[in-house]
Amino acid sequence: MDCSIKSLYLCVKNMKRAIAFYEDLLEQDVTIRDDIYSVFDINGFRLGLFAYEKMNEHHTFGSNCLPSLQISDINVLKNKLSKLKVVFPITKIGINWVAEFEDSEGNHIEITAPCN
Repeated sequence: MDCSIKSLYLCVKNMKRAIAFYEDLLEQDVTIRDDIYSVFDINGFRLGLFAYEKMNEHHTFGSNCLPSLQISDINVLKNKLSKLKVVFPITKIGINWVAEFEDSEGNHIEITAPCN
């Protein structure tokens, strides 16, 4: 099977708040701004924000499926985490430093940096 993953979306309750959160986190403007589905293009990967309640959908939030952001080094990772609600502290796992934070909507996001 020839397969690739090119996008992922996160459920959000407040699109304006979620866009502001991810613009700050990713240090880039949202690519497509919409009341129901907004998109960030991250080096060709589409990170979507979905206002599920506006489409009368029900979703259960949890921490069993985590988007993972990889950044360049531990100092950038520590700087980003200093402004976020950390739900799993920086821990060395294999060849990476790994941590998790909670976004503005309650989603858990993993963030990693290589060990040097």
